[in-house]
Amino acid sequence: MDIHLPPNFNIISSNFKSTPFPTSRSLFSSSRGFPARWKSHRPHRLRCSKSPPESAAVDAFTKYSGYLFEGGMSEAEYLEQYNLSKIASIYLRKPFLVLRRLFQIGTSFGRWFGLRHLDSVLERSDQMFEIRAAELRAILVELGPAYVKIAQAVSARSDLIPPAYLDELSLLQDQISPFSNEIAFNTIEQELGLPIDMLFSEISSEPIAAASLGQVYQARLIQSGQLVAVKVQRPGVQAAISLDIFILRYLAGFIRRVAKLNTDLQAVVDEWASSLFREMDYRIEAKNGLKFRELYGGLQDVFVPKMFLEQSSRRVLIMEWIEGQKLSEVKDLYLIEVGVYCSLTQLLEYGFYHADPHPGNLLRTNDGKLAYLDFGMMGEFRQELRDGFVEACLHLVNRDFDALAKDFVTLGLLPPTAQKGEVTKALTDVFQSAVNKGVRNISFGDLSGNLGRTMYRFKFQIPSYFSLVIRSLAVLEGIAIGFNPNYKVLSSSYPWIARKVLTDSSPQLRSTLQSLLYKEGVFRIDRLESLLAESLRVRTEQSLVKQEAVDTDSRLVFKQILSFTLTEKGSFVKEILLEEFAKGIDSLGLATLESVTSSFPFSSAFSSSSLMADEDINNLRTLRRLMLLLSGLQESKNGVKEVKINKNYGTNLEEGSLVLSQLATVQDMLPVLSVIPELPLESQQQILRMPAELAGRLVSRAVARTIRRIIF
Repeated sequence: MDIHLPPNFNIISSNFKSTPFPTSRSLFSSSRGFPARWKSHRPHRLRCSKSPPESAAVDAFTKYSGYLFEGGMSEAEYLEQYNLSKIASIYLRKPFLVLRRLFQIGTSFGRWFGLRHLDSVLERSDQMFEIRAAELRAILVELGPAYVKIAQAVSARSDLIPPAYLDELSLLQDQISPFSNEIAFNTIEQELGLPIDMLFSEISSEPIAAASLGQVYQARLIQSGQLVAVKVQRPGVQAAISLDIFILRYLAGFIRRVAKLNTDLQAVVDEWASSLFREMDYRIEAKNGLKFRELYGGLQDVFVPKMFLEQSSRRVLIMEWIEGQKLSEVKDLYLIEVGVYCSLTQLLEYGFYHADPHPGNLLRTNDGKLAYLDFGMMGEFRQELRDGFVEACLHLVNRDFDALAKDFVTLGLLPPTAQKGEVTKALTDVFQSAVNKGVRNISFGDLSGNLGRTMYRFKFQIPSYFSLVIRSLAVLEGIAIGFNPNYKVLSSSYPWIARKVLTDSSPQLRSTLQSLLYKEGVFRIDRLESLLAESLRVRTEQSLVKQEAVDTDSRLVFKQILSFTLTEKGSFVKEILLEEFAKGIDSLGLATLESVTSSFPFSSAFSSSSLMADEDINNLRTLRRLMLLLSGLQESKNGVKEVKINKNYGTNLEEGSLVLSQLATVQDMLPVLSVIPELPLESQQQILRMPAELAGRLVSRAVARTIRRIIF
């Protein structure tokens, strides 16, 4: 078919062979004009056909795996979604094609592993390292999108992948050899149902970048004049992926039976396949992009490109052009923090998350924002799983391994029939040393430790959703580790989790907070202190300010805590604090009364027992810690004199007096008083109502205590 372009239509030309794909420029750009190296030429007359002309370079995938879709469209190309039974019916009728593909895969990897072994025998592994890395990348490209996708999944982990392999695998993100332009332009016209000159006033004559599933052109919409990216799907990808999934699924079942694994590997392959099929439908990607933009496009320093759903189709996607650099190529830890905050908002707030955040899909725009690309692979995180994930993180950090074992059942990692006591002991052995480093020093590698043997012993399962969730966080940690080896994504995540459990209205999380803070009726204030301290570190949308100074001034600390507890989200924590203050003040009254009466002559003649119980001593100690917490004072554990409880009357009196003398002074409370006028009027009114609320609680406690003493 000939395409005759009108005189007013420009094809922006560039020499593809001499101009490499830009590595410091994104696939998409904002409202800038075309780069200077792209020149407008006189109109071209293009000949489009189903296969590239003999003079054109054939891409490696078509050259080596084109037999999978030669002779026209394969039946698998017409599948609208992943359907295992239909795929099986297609390829069970084509046993020779399946055997040919198996032979190609086996010989390709077999030859490579054989050469690696030969290098080791000849002691030349170091000299051949880079060559073998390049050969592996070439094999993956030849085999096609399924294998490229697997390589992309690991290419972000610079702490796990040797540098030579990392460099080669990184090229798979957007620098794969492109397919024929004639086929691409023909696909655009067939999919959108209009001649190309009626869609765009300008379009680049060569792709700006090419990835496993498609390639991208820069164009300008004829109607609005807006600069856009036009993504065109690579021919034959669905046929190749369908056959590879059919083969991989069989191999997954074989490996599970032979290795006696507990994880349903075939279910993991099915989940991955379903996401790949959704990714190959660009209409779904456009809808995902619109939803992602609606939910997260308003977050500070996050940019989500506009999608043109009406002008897109199953194999052609049109979206806003963005200009910038790959996040992995710029040392911007601030944007990593933005990415962690955005990822946690995706995972735990809305449950709709980007499941393929490899470095090629995360960019730093020219104005310093984090841009997300490629919305083909998205995940859904159900509410009960979100709550379970938060609970598991809390129990892990607080070393509550018994509760962690129950969380693993909730998350589907353990079967309900697992022996909880033995699991708890095993998890303690696995995670104890990692957790002892402190939450700010835990990495994913630390947590993996000896988990493999434990997983096998207790029949751990890896739910299909879980691998995508962990991957989304692991990729961010991998990018950051590339230029900061000490970066720990959990350190950035836990403050957000702490804020979540303190503010969420979910009955499940409120129950978790209650059980976390109380053990056998005793308030564990150290855990509240830890949660509040971590939550104040969280990078919220308001506090995401570049190079924000860390202010440890006690006045600021108290203002943050007070502002948090007086909001609607902090109401549950406020109720806990009020109750503990009431207990402490009530016990303080008893201590004062006992101190006064003990000084009277012959006081022992009237009372042979102390007014204060063990609970009251605990309440006094809690009151002191609360006063220190609210005044923002920092004391080491060695700085607070421990009070040992016993039932001797005289010792109880001395201990009560000691705790009373340790209460914060008026000077300590000056920060409390000075910030109140700075709070919103509604918060000030709540503070004014607090004395009455405390008085009511104190009266209730006094009445209850009096009744107990009369009856018992």
